[in-house]
Amino acid sequence: MATSTTTESENKLQLVHRRVRAFPDFPKTGVLFRDICPILKDPAALTAVIDLFEEHVRKKHEQVDLIIGLDARGFLFGPLLAQRLGVGFVLIRKKGKLPGATVSVAYDLEYGKAEVEVQEDAVAEGQKVLLIDDLLATGGTMSAAVELVKKQQAQVLDCLVLVELKELNGRDKLKPHGVFSLLQY
Repeated sequence: MATSTTTESENKLQLVHRRVRAFPDFPKTGVLFRDICPILKDPAALTAVIDLFEEHVRKKHEQVDLIIGLDARGFLFGPLLAQRLGVGFVLIRKKGKLPGATVSVAYDLEYGKAEVEVQEDAVAEGQKVLLIDDLLATGGTMSAAVELVKKQQAQVLDCLVLVELKELNGRDKLKPHGVFSLLQY
């Protein structure tokens, strides 16, 4: 049974990998952009992504209270995973995009600063949460999201991403929190 499940997971991962396109020199010269749009267009590939995330979460975490998606592509995968797990979904957005009282964290970008926020009542103290996004590059946005969740006195169980750009070492910024990436480049 385990071999069959392993083979099935490997097949799903191969399907997802085949759907990622590479665009050289986008958005600027020297960058190799990994485009996930074909995954979203292919129902089987999108289902495979959510299946693989769900499999990881169910194996690794006994209790999950919330999935928190990062602006904006975490919003594509997070609600689907939350629905599968039977838990709520919360948005972390760029500053100024959420109504009502919010909590925010500022962080440094390559050329400047940014700020992310969550609604003040979206995450309760002690809740166990998973953060999800499409991409882990330098780790700045995900690291800010971790700090935001800590401000809410919740517990980050794991950081889930579809694509990890390993050469940018974003994983290092997130220690001691775990990172689960489906694809690494």
